[in-house]
Amino acid sequence: MMPLTFAAVGEENTIVKIGGKPEVKKHLENLGFVVGGTVKVVSAMGGNLIVNVKEARVGISQEMAQKIMI
Repeated sequence: MMPLTFAAVGEENTIVKIGGKPEVKKHLENLGFVVGGTVKVVSAMGGNLIVNVKEARVGISQEMAQKIMI
C-alpha cells in the first residue's frame, strides 16, 4: 500500500484506502475516489496530479493525493 503520489503515470491502480478527515473523505468520494475503484495517473506537475477516475479526468493536489492509498 502506498499513496497515489507514488503511482507511475499511465498505470491503473486500485484504491484500497482513503484517509483524512471525514469532510476530506466525502470530498474525494464525491469526485469518484472510492475504495475498490480504479484510478490512473495521467500526468504529474509540481506535485499536483491529473488522474482518470470513473471515466472523468480530475486534478488533485499533492496533499489530497497523499490521502488516497493504492
